[in-house]
Amino acid sequence: MHVLQKIALVIVIIGALNWGLIGIFNFNLVALIFDSISTVVSRIIYAIVGVAGIICISCLFNRTI
Repeated sequence: MHVLQKIALVIVIIGALNWGLIGIFNFNLVALIFDSISTVVSRIIYAIVGVAGIICISCLFNRTI
């Protein structure tokens, strides 16, 4: 589970940087990259970031990371 938590943390950091870009510059990097392919792919990316955030909740209570 340790490796999964690290991967989830990296995904959450990338998602947070995207939200920072949206908040500061009104620039959505995920939409820029994946909307040209499919809006379904963008939704999957957002869902993955959400699941990674849920996994990172356990990092708050785990002292090994």
